[in-house]
Amino acid sequence: MEGLRAVRTVIADRGWKSRLLTARDGENLVTLSLDARTGRELWRREIQRKRSHKIYKANDAASPTAAADDKNVYAFFPDLGLVSYTFEGKERWRHPLGPFQNYYGMASSPIVAGDLVILNCDQQAGSFLVAVDKEAGRQRWRTERPGMTIGWAVPILYERPKKQTEVIVVGSTRIDSYYLATGERRWWVPIASEGAMGSPVIDGDTLFVHARGHDESWMSTYEAMAAQFDLNRDGRVSRDEFRDPSWAEHFGWIDADRNEFIDPAEWNAARSFGSGDYGLMAIRLSDTKGQLPANAVRWRVKRNLPYVPAPVFYGNVLYMVRSGGIITSIDPGSGELLKQGRTEKAPGEHWAQPVAADSKILVLSEEGKLTILRAAPQWEILAVNDLQDESYATPAISGSAIYVRTRASLYCFAARP
Repeated sequence: MEGLRAVRTVIADRGWKSRLLTARDGENLVTLSLDARTGRELWRREIQRKRSHKIYKANDAASPTAAADDKNVYAFFPDLGLVSYTFEGKERWRHPLGPFQNYYGMASSPIVAGDLVILNCDQQAGSFLVAVDKEAGRQRWRTERPGMTIGWAVPILYERPKKQTEVIVVGSTRIDSYYLATGERRWWVPIASEGAMGSPVIDGDTLFVHARGHDESWMSTYEAMAAQFDLNRDGRVSRDEFRDPSWAEHFGWIDADRNEFIDPAEWNAARSFGSGDYGLMAIRLSDTKGQLPANAVRWRVKRNLPYVPAPVFYGNVLYMVRSGGIITSIDPGSGELLKQGRTEKAPGEHWAQPVAADSKILVLSEEGKLTILRAAPQWEILAVNDLQDESYATPAISGSAIYVRTRASLYCFAARP
């Protein structure tokens, strides 16, 4: 079973009844329902994909996490579109989407918002946000997102008292808010992101967003690159010529028009990607329409920014984890760094978002090492548990149970009755 880049296991409570997962088994796109107490498979539904495209090795055709309400399940497979099942596994509808143009693959997940299923589809060209009627599977509205390129952030809802509900989405060049009912854009804030990843967090009238970028490009100028790799001096660099060991596997991202050559415009566009106003930001939300003023950004932090995992807000503290197992706690009111440290027994890469419960923060590494922190401004490590298997998925918490997915297994940890 593949699909190891799924974001998390969906919690479909109904009194501890089931847990939902998506996966890929060969050419079949799989949705699974497991008994929450025993792990026994309740049902399995497979759809054979009729198309596929090569994507980056760290992604998979089943990366997006399914969503659920109190009756049904909604799954997104980039090689298919949206599909809905009842909790008993009966297929309700399909809503075709794609094919998409994203060298690294799609990975944003659907959310349920009232009577709609909302999905963000950012890609190298033609990005859009779509709302589908959750009962009929028909499109209600679709809003184009010009200027957005690759991104994987999951939208969140902002429900203001006596105001229209908004959908907030982090993209590669902006944070946008849209009216849930119509898809009309309400406000935006310019940002720079090397591929928008994590969802924002809201506390009161403050939005916390993380976007990793750079002050100076890590890529050489086109002239310097071409002097080394444009062997036939034809003014462009072919895939065969491009032998840069640090960038060769990313050729398909730079080659935006997919003609197997990199020209100056494509190289310079990639070189500028993520350049601008980046960081962990606290943004004051107001009734303003259009672009928010510069002073809406209350503070900005550029240290210890993660690439993939979004911060978690818990107990009036923001927590971040990045590569190397570096953990940072931040004062949400001022942006002051409260503590920086490392989980010494889990120093590797971290893809999963931290989660919080029971006065603890859970941090899972790619190597499958689950670090448990005491949640506090001056956090401390309580334990590190080694699952001895690769893990990319964010743990899910339901009641007194913790669900952790690795490459080979799904674990449930819970206190015995």
